[in-house]
Amino acid sequence: MAAAEAAVVSSSLGTDTARVPETAGTAAATAATSSATAAAAAVATAARTGSEATASKAALATKLLSLSGVFAVHKPKGPTSAELLNRLKEKLLAEAGMPSPEWAKRKKQTLKIGHGGTLDSAARGVLVVGIGRGTKMLTSMLSGSKRYTAIGELGKATDTLDSTGKVTEEKPYDKITQEDIEGILQKFTGNIMQVPPLYSALKKDGQRLSTLMKRGEIVEAKPARPVTVYSLSLEKFQPPFFTLDVECGGGFYIRSLVSDIGKELSSCANVLELTRTKQGPFTLEEHALPEDKWTIDDIAQSLEHCSSLLPAELALKKSKPEESNEQVLSCEYITLNETKGEEDIIKAS
Repeated sequence: MAAAEAAVVSSSLGTDTARVPETAGTAAATAATSSATAAAAAVATAARTGSEATASKAALATKLLSLSGVFAVHKPKGPTSAELLNRLKEKLLAEAGMPSPEWAKRKKQTLKIGHGGTLDSAARGVLVVGIGRGTKMLTSMLSGSKRYTAIGELGKATDTLDSTGKVTEEKPYDKITQEDIEGILQKFTGNIMQVPPLYSALKKDGQRLSTLMKRGEIVEAKPARPVTVYSLSLEKFQPPFFTLDVECGGGFYIRSLVSDIGKELSSCANVLELTRTKQGPFTLEEHALPEDKWTIDDIAQSLEHCSSLLPAELALKKSKPEESNEQVLSCEYITLNETKGEEDIIKAS
């Protein structure tokens, strides 16, 4: 090694040119050794990083499965409430790296997630979500009050009672005034009877009416049922469009309201735009998480923030995790329809 070093020094001084090839070979060997060392270090670093990443994912998965409570998300127009819930679930599981081989070795771990109160696919706004033991609190969300901003269109009726359906009737509206609309709103305020729309989540023989309608089957309208409207006001009127602010109880359909208003005015109407601005104590502006906030940490913070909004009787009690010998990871989705007590449960691993 001393000779090699001497050769290198000698070569650098220009006094022993005969040994230049040997010096170059030695330098190459040294470089190879350095490369091997660097590669080994890189492998060690990658292994350490991979180990840390695995530990980080495991910590996130543990945190995800520990989440319990009720929060709200901002549903955009387009997806159904169930589709949005599935999108939320997929983002959370992907962030936590679940399911994974590590989790397959553990006892049964169940992620429960559901929403309390369906929003039409064409509607946007607050969608209340329960996670963990919070899914048991969703029923209370159905009976609580909701607030909507609805834009109705006079002169057109559709089979779905909104702009997504086929036009079934057209009537003149040019003689309808703002005073005419304001004059009839009292008839739709308080405890009233309402016929639900045919395109709805209500069921017949275990199947949704909307599903039967899409198949072309003949469906009879459900009988009128009691509903409550706490407040109803006309915010804007620019024919043929009118904007309503509605606060109502559970089981109420804005589409039916707008359609009934059109009929009461000797015309017809359908819902052009619908936004749920509040559900229970959750508001669109303050509590509904947009999709870029659908992370484990953001939801954990939202759950903590929203826990103070719920009545004391709905406070979650701490309980021990259930023991099981099953070596699987499963997810359970709970979707509650607008009919109190009606529940759809879908499980997937």
